[in-house]
Amino acid sequence: MIREATEQDIPAILGLVKELADYEKEPEAAVGTVDSYRAVLFPQTGSPTAWAHVAEVDGRVVGIALWFLTFSTWTGRNGMWLEDLYVSPEHRGSGLGRQLLATLARVCTDRGYPRMEWTVLNWNTPAIELYRHIGAVPMEEWTTQRMTGEALAALGSTA
Repeated sequence: MIREATEQDIPAILGLVKELADYEKEPEAAVGTVDSYRAVLFPQTGSPTAWAHVAEVDGRVVGIALWFLTFSTWTGRNGMWLEDLYVSPEHRGSGLGRQLLATLARVCTDRGYPRMEWTVLNWNTPAIELYRHIGAVPMEEWTTQRMTGEALAALGSTA
């Protein structure tokens, strides 16, 4: 079953994010906490800035899709950025990843978002095969840029 995440799902989501970090060979990078996820997904004041859907099997969360809104100056509309899609190893190949993507595609079409975008590691062949199978197209002429830590602070200090 695919459904929107609830606040009670946060510990399970964090567990799967840690599994994903291990899978992507960056276990030390997953530093989110229950409180930080709650503040973004289920804030006490204001609106969420990110959303999550979960795949549940026998009452257990075994897959996640975390996403947030983007904006395209070309279309003048919001789109969806899929930050993370992950299904536990024992449930891969069961169709849950595709179902999570289909659910997000439905959210996009229902809300009039013309795009759903994400990145994938070049070595993650099983994921790439799934994405090609469902019709996703690589944006090979674009390179993701990232600024963190000291470089981010240094640039910010010049403003």
